Amino acid sequence: MKFGTRRTRRVTLTLLVSGMLATFGTAAADAAGQPWVGGWQAGMTAGGPSFSDQTVRMAVHTNVAGKKVRLRLSNKYGNAPLVIGAVNVAVRASGGSVDARSRHEVTFHGAPRAVIPVGGELRSDAVDFTVSADEDLLVSVYLPKTTGPATFHSVARDTSYVSRTGDHTADTGTANYPTTTSSWYFLEGLDVLDPRARGTLVAFGDSITDGFASAPGTNTRWPDDLARRLAAQPGGSRVGVVNAGVSGNRVLTDAPAAEPDLGVSGLERFAHDALGEPRVRSVILLEGINDIGNNAGPDGKALTAQDLIDGYRALIAKAHAAHVHIYGGTLLPYKDAAYTNTKGGPYYTASGDAIRQKVNHWILTSHAFDGTIDFAKAVADPSDPLKLLPAYDSGDHLHPNSVGDQAMANAIDLTRLR
Repeated sequence: MKFGTRRTRRVTLTLLVSGMLATFGTAAADAAGQPWVGGWQAGMTAGGPSFSDQTVRMAVHTNVAGKKVRLRLSNKYGNAPLVIGAVNVAVRASGGSVDARSRHEVTFHGAPRAVIPVGGELRSDAVDFTVSADEDLLVSVYLPKTTGPATFHSVARDTSYVSRTGDHTADTGTANYPTTTSSWYFLEGLDVLDPRARGTLVAFGDSITDGFASAPGTNTRWPDDLARRLAAQPGGSRVGVVNAGVSGNRVLTDAPAAEPDLGVSGLERFAHDALGEPRVRSVILLEGINDIGNNAGPDGKALTAQDLIDGYRALIAKAHAAHVHIYGGTLLPYKDAAYTNTKGGPYYTASGDAIRQKVNHWILTSHAFDGTIDFAKAVADPSDPLKLLPAYDSGDHLHPNSVGDQAMANAIDLTRLR
């Protein structure tokens, strides 16, 4: 991994939500002036199911330790005001069961109930809650009114629990949660108060960052593996690592109307999903393979390598304008990828791979990023660098398995991260 040098300053981003001022960004702090960092994140998209008088219990895996937590809820893609009836957070005992001694009620400006307007977001009050790095929590959200299509994160790679009728946030077990899913709903982030932490590192990308083929329930996406490597250093991690991957996402264009869960373009969501994290310090960018595989250039045109490079330059400019470091990851080999594109053609083509190689060459040699990580080299088959190494291949020839994710995390030089 190669790095340049750039000075970083703090910035504050503000957002007005339902008449209340919610503060995000690198200067976010509680009333005592103590700093927050990102402990967990889910990139939100449109297209989730509707709930009515039900409780949703979701697993959250923290990547940094601290003494307090706060939650961020989103109705960004909703079509009706979202009524929050009650929220609880607790340590996960097993499955969907909580450690009753750890359960805490979550409030919003002192009240257990809140309403989030269409397109809005809401941050909770701070909760006195000691959390460890690499720990599973369960967040239970009661939704007393019909929500309409949920703002959600489709690919959780963990189990969420949906209750029968009523408020079951205080339940310790799952007897009243007969349905399970593999998505997160309305919950977009958990921040951790850790005065020792220097800031937040955001992994920004598509399904490869989202952990699409990692083993479910194991938290072995490459950003999780990176967080564990950081936590294993003497004195523990000083950086909150969060995952802003959205499966199917593209750099340049929004998801097709029929697949809203693939999200708006990386260019569109970067300011919120990456630069909107508390005390964001750096971003690792790994995105573009879906632009290539779908031959999705701007304005409906065929994609060129220059299109992607221009998109990367735009993201770099956004990061640097916020005084945030951004590191570029090379796009992984994908020969024989077992998918068709949105036009019904093959996802892998020789012309598409030529774009990938041109883009990777630019990432590694242009010095446009503050540093580079050669993810492609880390997981490629030496006997055929256009393919994933079989030991790292999930079987679809596009997504690494959990072993491949670890190899990606191992390719990052921790001493050079800022």
